[in-house]
Amino acid sequence: MAGLLTKIFGDGNKKQLNRMQKKVDQIEALEPTMEKLSEEELQQKTAEFKERIKNGETLDDLLVEAFAVVREASKRVFNMRPYNVQLIGGMAIHEGNIAEMKTGEGKTLASTLPAYLNALEGKGVHIITVNEYLADRDAAEMGKLFQYLGLTVGLNGNGLSKEEKREAYLCDITYGTNNEFGFDYLRDNMVLYKHQMVQRPLNFAIIDEVDSILIDEARTPLIISGSAKKSASLYQQANSFVVTLNGETDYTYDEKTKGVRLTEEGNNKAEKFFHVENLYDLDNVSLTHHISQALKAHVSMHKDVDYMVQDGEVVIIDSFTGRLMKGRRYSDGLHQAIEAKEGLQIQNESMTLASITFQNFFRMYNKLAGMTGTAKTEEEEFRNIYNMDVIVIPTNREIVRDDKADLIYKTMDGKFRAVVEEIKERNQKGQPVLVGTVAVETSELISAYLKKAGIKHNVLNAKNHFKEAEIIEGAGQKGSVTIATNMAGRGTDIKLGEGVKELGGLAVIGTERHESRRIDNQLRGRSGRQGDPGVTQFYLSMEDELMRRFGSDNLKAMMDRLGMDDSQPIESKMVSRAVESAQKRVEGNNFDARKTVLAYDDVLREQREIIYKQRFEIIDAGENIREVIENMIKSSLERVVATHTQDNDEANWNLQAIVDHTKGNLLDEDSISVTDLKDKEADELIDFIFGKVQAKYDEKSQELTPEQFQEFQKVIVLRVVDTKWMDHIDQMDQLRQGIHLRAYGQNDPLREYQLEGFNMFEEMVANIEDEVAKYIMKAQIRDNLQRQEVVKNTQAVSGDQEKKKARKPFVKQVDVGRNDPCPCGSGKKYKNCHGKN
Repeated sequence: MAGLLTKIFGDGNKKQLNRMQKKVDQIEALEPTMEKLSEEELQQKTAEFKERIKNGETLDDLLVEAFAVVREASKRVFNMRPYNVQLIGGMAIHEGNIAEMKTGEGKTLASTLPAYLNALEGKGVHIITVNEYLADRDAAEMGKLFQYLGLTVGLNGNGLSKEEKREAYLCDITYGTNNEFGFDYLRDNMVLYKHQMVQRPLNFAIIDEVDSILIDEARTPLIISGSAKKSASLYQQANSFVVTLNGETDYTYDEKTKGVRLTEEGNNKAEKFFHVENLYDLDNVSLTHHISQALKAHVSMHKDVDYMVQDGEVVIIDSFTGRLMKGRRYSDGLHQAIEAKEGLQIQNESMTLASITFQNFFRMYNKLAGMTGTAKTEEEEFRNIYNMDVIVIPTNREIVRDDKADLIYKTMDGKFRAVVEEIKERNQKGQPVLVGTVAVETSELISAYLKKAGIKHNVLNAKNHFKEAEIIEGAGQKGSVTIATNMAGRGTDIKLGEGVKELGGLAVIGTERHESRRIDNQLRGRSGRQGDPGVTQFYLSMEDELMRRFGSDNLKAMMDRLGMDDSQPIESKMVSRAVESAQKRVEGNNFDARKTVLAYDDVLREQREIIYKQRFEIIDAGENIREVIENMIKSSLERVVATHTQDNDEANWNLQAIVDHTKGNLLDEDSISVTDLKDKEADELIDFIFGKVQAKYDEKSQELTPEQFQEFQKVIVLRVVDTKWMDHIDQMDQLRQGIHLRAYGQNDPLREYQLEGFNMFEEMVANIEDEVAKYIMKAQIRDNLQRQEVVKNTQAVSGDQEKKKARKPFVKQVDVGRNDPCPCGSGKKYKNCHGKN
């Protein structure tokens, strides 16, 4: 079978298919043996396979037998025998590639073969679909097969509790949507306790409609956002307090590091001003942070030197070039502190807590595979970015569908009138028609034309996607007319009703070419499944977006010269080829754009992996957490000493600054003096101070039981890391948005982003070390400490939802002054926005 068909699919596929065909023959040879097995004997094969894996056999060793078992089980459970081509599709998926199987060729059943085989290892298999309906349907239907063979099946749906999700992930095979798996990964890296995590290590993913998820949605980031526990009023209060301080007695300023610290007297003033007992109590972490940033804003940040105020906003001045850096904001709340200092409106702080793109999420799996009806046109991208080949699987029966050449009309109106005529003609004889549109507006426009013509029809678009399966299932019935956006109904088969084959099968009419050939092929593939008859035709016009973008002017001029009117189309293979080459150009541009996004996102990916790994080590840490923290303290101390001992002449070393820092951050007020540090080398200074720090650390550890002290340490580190990381994500986002402007200065924006991103990350790590050191050594220990999330009210949104929710309908719930900013977020005054009425 493969010999004849591989010629059609080119040499790249030929070797692969020939190799797989040999295994198919071996699976076929086992069929009589499998048929003789009793129910119990067939089901016991799973335990036997698992035992053989324990004894050193590989999945590849078991493939032929395992596939034969699944084929036999499928016959008994579903009364369906997987075709040979489905076995080949299953092998392509098992090998970590993409199986391109035409619509109606049974991708869902084909995926059960590699899913069963890989689940035998016990590390978990994720089957990922584009929407919850498909995940639900496949988990229920295909789950019967897996359960029959003794495997567990889970459904990872939206809205499940952590316990339910953990249970779903512990199953051998877990179904769910790409969004849900991605969000669970991000949430797992925000938990405070190990037992709150739901996912196991990411092992093997099979992605259904893989082109939709890894190509079309590749640039969509998954974002977890929330409301930070920082309020504008606290910045203003901290600002009011700082202006009352005396530079001589209340704080010390280090010119070199631009560090400002409260003295013991300053601390007392702060405790009195804010009515708190101990400024370094862990409940006051937020307060000390705000005071520290307000001090920095007043003492080390100078107007018209470090920043300017323009149009009511603080604009950073680049210290190297003197240029204004519009769009950039200082991190860690410093920007808000300067806004408070200058009496400006305080902007909301970053709300992004975690984000990841699908490209980077799915590349974390040990093995990744997929299936779709259309992927060959994007093979280069799949190979370059995901290291997956596209294997075109032959159809079980020859395709007899008639794909007609495109018809091109002069105007859009002429095209739509012709489409309606065609629908009317086919509808009169009872032939079902599926009309594909690129946009929701087009589907509604055609619906209006059909209503006018009195033709009964269904519309499937984003506005009524909940009826999707029901509408698609009825689309192959006699006399039905269905209008759908091209992507709607992916993953659901259109089965032909009685007597439809005799009428020519399903007629598919495309009202416009999509900028991607894949989407057009997907639409064509709705018709002519499993050797059924069918017909497809695309109607285009010179006013279509794709035609306008790629030189339709010459063609339009030619139509005018020939005196062609709106009712006469051009039907030409040459024009179809011109359209296809335009599509190739657009696809190339889109691929380049996705590669660029990935290159930028890779910078954050590396940082994310470092932070998440270290964060997990803290959560999972046993006795060695003190070692981790001591390394942080030492690193922080080394930086301070190095800054103030740079001069070769020891007489010029600033020992007072080292003493001030040590007293302010690590030790008690009377524990160290300049005299103690005299006549010591830089290394000796570090060892001397660090020895005192360790002694104080020992004292603190005696104040609680070992378990309580362990918890105290974890509380501090997690809170600091989460706060700084959240702020860093926001800073990277700000940097990313403005970096393209560097191209005007003949600089490579990506290179600049990598360098600045690296520097910002290094700075964040240093800040984490400094702050952990300060709170471990200065915070008052309590035995009832609890880990706390740095934000509340988190919500998960994909990047496109984030854009859509920028402006929400505003319902007035509080009294808003007429001249106050409108709470809807428009930036206008209330009286000029929602206060008009």
